Amino acid sequence: MSHHHAHGESHANPGHIVPMRIYVTVFVTLVVLTFVTVWISRHDFGTLNIVVAMLVASVKAMLVALFFMHLKYEKPTTWLYAFFPILLLGFLLAGVFIDNPYRTDPDIYTNLNQPPPPPASIQGPAAVVVEHGH
Repeated sequence: MSHHHAHGESHANPGHIVPMRIYVTVFVTLVVLTFVTVWISRHDFGTLNIVVAMLVASVKAMLVALFFMHLKYEKPTTWLYAFFPILLLGFLLAGVFIDNPYRTDPDIYTNLNQPPPPPASIQGPAAVVVEHGH
């Protein structure tokens, strides 16, 4: 049996064709951002260390998703499938960051089987002792 097709029927729509210069530009940008990441790791930005590092990493991830995974050329439904897990990850990370300021006691989990400490003494006027039965 021969499986010849008429001209134009042999292949499905190949989709979009991206020029090689786009891939080279994105690759060079990723390499430069990798050097930026290394440079950032050797400098102290104080409390912004994690923010700066995550910003550069997010730009790199966005470039990979948009161009190498062809998300830039996809339908909005595919964007929804790509964005939803990122949104869930954001909620999980937000839960961690919201909880962190309340973790002031480094030994919070070491004494779980111990009874709680007695309450601190009450500050203020001296208590009046009333004896009953006189």
